[in-house]
Amino acid sequence: MTETRLRGAREDRARRVIEALAGPGAALRADQETAVAALLEPAARVLVVQATGWGKSAVYWVATALRRAEGAGPALIVSPLLSLMRDQVAAAERAGLRAATLNSSNFEEWNTIEAALTAGEIDVLLVSPERLANPSFGRRVLSALEGSLGLLVIDEAHAVSDWGHDFRPDYRRVSDVLTRLHPETPVLATTATANARVTADVAAQLGSATLVLRGPLARRSLQLNVLPALAPITRYAWVARHLPDLPGSGIVYALTVADAERLVDGVRAVHGPGYPVAAYTGKLDPDTRARLEDALRANEIKALIATSALGMGFDKPDLGFVVHVGSPPSPVSYYQQVGRAGRAIDHAVVALLPSESDAGVWDYFATATIPDPQQMDRVLDALADDQAGEGRSAIALEAATGIRRTRIDLMLKQLAVDGAVERVDGGYRATGAPWHYDGAHYDGIVATRRREADIMRAYTRGERCLMQLLTESLDDPEAAPCGRCSVCLGHVPDGLGEPVPPDTARAVAGALRSQSQVLEPRKMWPGGAAGRKGRIQPDLAAEPGRVLVFADAPEWAGTVGAARAGDAQAIDDLAGAAVAALSRWREQWRARPEIVASLQLTDRPAPVEPVADRIAEVGRLDRVTLPVPRGPAPGRDASGAQEAAHWLDAITVVGAAAGAVRGRSVLLVVDESGTGWAVTVAAARLREAGAAVVLPLVVHRPA
Repeated sequence: MTETRLRGAREDRARRVIEALAGPGAALRADQETAVAALLEPAARVLVVQATGWGKSAVYWVATALRRAEGAGPALIVSPLLSLMRDQVAAAERAGLRAATLNSSNFEEWNTIEAALTAGEIDVLLVSPERLANPSFGRRVLSALEGSLGLLVIDEAHAVSDWGHDFRPDYRRVSDVLTRLHPETPVLATTATANARVTADVAAQLGSATLVLRGPLARRSLQLNVLPALAPITRYAWVARHLPDLPGSGIVYALTVADAERLVDGVRAVHGPGYPVAAYTGKLDPDTRARLEDALRANEIKALIATSALGMGFDKPDLGFVVHVGSPPSPVSYYQQVGRAGRAIDHAVVALLPSESDAGVWDYFATATIPDPQQMDRVLDALADDQAGEGRSAIALEAATGIRRTRIDLMLKQLAVDGAVERVDGGYRATGAPWHYDGAHYDGIVATRRREADIMRAYTRGERCLMQLLTESLDDPEAAPCGRCSVCLGHVPDGLGEPVPPDTARAVAGALRSQSQVLEPRKMWPGGAAGRKGRIQPDLAAEPGRVLVFADAPEWAGTVGAARAGDAQAIDDLAGAAVAALSRWREQWRARPEIVASLQLTDRPAPVEPVADRIAEVGRLDRVTLPVPRGPAPGRDASGAQEAAHWLDAITVVGAAAGAVRGRSVLLVVDESGTGWAVTVAAARLREAGAAVVLPLVVHRPA
C-alpha cells in the first residue's frame, strides 16, 4: 500500500516548500500530503477534486520539488489560461523551482527556454492544451521529454471530459502525452469543478488504478445572494448603484463582450469617467490582460467587468465580491467563477442578477459544441480532395464547404481528437481513420446540460439554499444548507435588495443610448465569393461605420421590435439616437455626407426609412432609397463566402440611384446586418456606381 505520510528528508523539504508558498508555520493538509506521497511512487495516477482555494497547486509544487531533489526529470503542467501560467510561474519561483512557459505571448523566448529545458536547467514547464496539438511542439519538446519527464500535471482537468462544463477538445491531447510517457512517470490531475460523472470519466482516462481524493466543496467564506429577475437595464443600474458599497475589490461577470464593455460605460455614467473599473474580455491582448489582472490584485481598481475569459487561473486571495449580470448556463461553471472570491478572507459577497433573457443564452450553449454529422462529412470530403497530402487550412475549408470559419475551427479540433484528421504545418489533413457520430453520447451531453440549466433556474428562483444547490450539482455528499445565503436568511442583506433609484437607471440608459459601436470595414474577400478574392480594393471599400443598436443592448430593450411594429415613439427614439451618433462621428469622417442612401436587407418591417429621412432632414442632405435585394437572405449558418456571394448577386445600384450617388459622399443607412458582409457588398456596389466615399450606419446588428 502507498505510504500516505512524508517522513525524514522528504518531510523536511515539503515543509520548507509549503512555508515558502503560504508563510511560516504552514503545513500540508492530510489529503495534500496523501497526494504528494502517492506521486512519489512509480506510475502513480492521482485525481484531486477539491474546492477552490483548498491548495491543489501546493500538491504539484511540493511533489515536483521532492521528485527533482531525488533526481527525477522536470514536470510538465498543462494549464488552460495565460493568466494561470503567469501565477504558476511566480508560485513555482517562491517554491524554489525554476519555471518557464511556452505560449503565444513569448514566442521570441522559445529557443532559449527549450535549450534550458534540454540542459536540465528548468524544473517546471507550463504549456496550454492547444500547444500540445502543435506538430512542431511535439517534434521539438515532447519527443525530448518522453523518457525523462518527472511528473505530468493536468490542471483544471474537468476540461478533459466532454461531460465537463468547460470541455476543450485540445485537452484530449493529454491522452496522447500519456501514451508517450515512460510507464513509471506519475500523473496528477486537479480540478474544483467535477461532479461524479466527470470525476469518473477523468479517472478512467488516467487509468484504472487512479487514486481519487475528493473533499467537501462548500465555501463558508461566500455569502451567496440571488435577486429577483430584473429588466436588463435595471441590472446595469444595480451594479452602478451598489458597486461602491461592495467590500474590497472584485469581479462583475457579464455573459457577452458587448455587455462587459457597455456595463463599464454605464457605471462611469453614474460615477464619472475616471471611476476605477475596466472591461476584461477575450478581445484583449495578453499584455493588457496581465496589466488589468495586476491592477485588480493591487486594489488599484474597484472591479474588472469581465466575461468568462477571466475565470480559471486568476488568483486574488482577498477578492471581496463576485457579481453576475446574467447567469451562466451551468451551476458548475457558476461555482467555478464565484470561487474566485473569499479564498483568504472570512467574508465575500456573491450576487446573481438574473433575467428572463438568460435562458436564450443557455439554449445556445447547450448545443453549440455538439458536432453536426453532415457538416463533419463535408469537411472530411474536402480534406479527402487534398491529393498532395500537404494539408488544407481552415480558410480553404470554409471556402470549400460553405461552413463558417469559427465552426470549422471547432470541428477540426474535434476530428483531431477522434483521430480522423491530424494537424500538419500546412493546416489539417485526413488520417484515413473513420469518423463515427456517436448520437447517443451527444444526446446524453445535451440532456445533461439542459438538466444543469434547470438547476440554474431553481437557483435563480431561490427554491432552496443556494450553496446546497451548487454543491449538490457537483455531487458533494456533504451538501447541506449553509445558513447564510439570501434564501436561508429570507432576504438579501446589506441593502443589496433595495430597489434601484429610477434616476440611476435613466442615467445609465441615457449614457448608453448616446453611444454607438464602430463597424470596422472588411478588408479581405472570403475565398469563393463569386469570383472576388484577396484584398478589397481601396476604391471599393467602405469607411469605418457605426452600429446604433448592438445585439440585445439593454438600453434599447424592446425598442427595435416596437419600431418594426410601427410604434412612433420607438422610431423617434432610434432616429434621434442616429442623429446624435452622427454628430459625435463627424470628426472621423473623411468627407461630410452629401446624400443619405437607405437599404432594407430584411424581409420584415424595419425603421430604416424614417431613420434615414430624419438624418436627411436634420443634416439637409439629399435622399435616395436603394433597390430591395433579390432573394431571401442567407441563414445564420452560412459561411462568409456564401454570404458575400449572395449579396453580390442580390444588391444592385442602378438607374436613378446610381446617378444620385455618383461623385458624392454617401451615408449608407442599413436596417440590420450581423456579419457585415451585406454592408461590405453594398458599399462596393455604391463605389462601383461612382460614390466617392461610403459611410455605413447599421440600425441593428444582431449578435
